[in-house]
Amino acid sequence: MMRCLFFCVLLLSGPAAAQDLSFQIAPTESCLWDSGNTGEKRACIGRAAAACMEQPGGSSTVAMGFCLDQELAYWDDMLNDAYGQLMQAMRAADEGLPSHLAIQANSLRDMQRAWIPYRDARCTHEASLWQGGTGASPAYLNCILHETGEQALYLGALYSGEG
Repeated sequence: MMRCLFFCVLLLSGPAAAQDLSFQIAPTESCLWDSGNTGEKRACIGRAAAACMEQPGGSSTVAMGFCLDQELAYWDDMLNDAYGQLMQAMRAADEGLPSHLAIQANSLRDMQRAWIPYRDARCTHEASLWQGGTGASPAYLNCILHETGEQALYLGALYSGEG
């Protein structure tokens, strides 16, 4: 909801220059592939959005919002996939255990539910540093993108046994 609010404000606040931009997720995916299991995957968050913003016209507030939102959708899908797989694995691990030990799935759910308002509050604060200026919306989306990417990587690492 907050993501739409800030992005919708972007769309209504200026020309639709973003329609001329081409977004490709390849810079982010290539970085993830090249990083393997080294733990350097966090550096990949935002690569595709940055490449998108480097195009002519990519530095306008509307264009930045477009680029950031496109990559955010990628990380949001990754987060949801990782969460679903991890939840399924934790439910299986909890199955058959006494109730006082069968806590992994509930703990994961509670952690994720607590993370969402934390992410939103952190990013709202990040936007507030712009004191209502035009940089507030891109700052908010950039923060949401990075927080979502980091959470997706965290949950993915837990699922794969790397975390």
